[in-house]
Amino acid sequence: MHRNGLQARGADIDIRIPHGPDATVGDWLLLNRELPSASEVLERKSLIKRRAPGRTVGLQLIAANLDTAFIVTSCNDDFNVARLERFIALCFEAEVSPVIVLTKTDKCDAPEEYIAKAEAVSSAVPVVALNAKSDEPRTKLAEWCKHGQTVAFLGSSGVGKSTLTNALAEDTAIATQEVREDDARGRHTTTRRQLYFLPSGCAVLDTPGMRELQLTDAASGVAEMFPDLDELGTRCKFNDCSHTVEPGCAVLAAVANNDIDATRLARWQKLVAEEEHNSATLAERRGKDKAFGKMVRSAIKKKKR
Repeated sequence: MHRNGLQARGADIDIRIPHGPDATVGDWLLLNRELPSASEVLERKSLIKRRAPGRTVGLQLIAANLDTAFIVTSCNDDFNVARLERFIALCFEAEVSPVIVLTKTDKCDAPEEYIAKAEAVSSAVPVVALNAKSDEPRTKLAEWCKHGQTVAFLGSSGVGKSTLTNALAEDTAIATQEVREDDARGRHTTTRRQLYFLPSGCAVLDTPGMRELQLTDAASGVAEMFPDLDELGTRCKFNDCSHTVEPGCAVLAAVANNDIDATRLARWQKLVAEEEHNSATLAERRGKDKAFGKMVRSAIKKKKR
């Protein structure tokens, strides 16, 4: 994907297409050779998306047709449980299998502590810890990188996404930069989403670091990320329980009994509120766009009379 279009490749095809089809990396296109911008996006088996960053009200498509998403974080100050939960909810909503990948184990005195924290995020998500600059990526990630599979590396800047892609491709063509170890912050090395093909027949998507990850249209993904809290919510006395002060709240009762961690509850409530707000805002925008389109079509018809 480029700022001024997308690159489409296939058998005897390598063409730059101006922005026309609503496509993203990983999409399959029915190419219109005479008018490439009118090419048709074929049905997707999965689509990872987020609310567009900044003040724009809209969606940003991240990747299509993924089988596995490697959520990459480091054994340092970059590690953030709330961010991992966001990425996992995003993947669950898209019906993409998430895998947490912990990097920089060679620069950490106690990687087992980070492994334990990562494993506690979700029992449904595998955790792999490795040194991205060794041969471990090829061996430890091999089961997800087989022929015909499409995978992606998602995460913050400086966690080793491009280094992992290089390791899988057995190449060093993708630029990488060292992270500042004093504050674990990295700069954007990858500035656009790119798809690479491995000798094994697996396709790998390398993405820029995401500073902002707002969820929208992802209610089922959030529920799947927090299945215990979502199930407890069905036992509350009131259907519209906010799980804050209401009597008969099963969620608050579980917190009082130390069955649920209060910090985890707060993260769930924040994600639910954010998803509901963003989805409602996006629905309102879609409604306005639809009404405007109808008005334009009506005006055109009247003009032709």
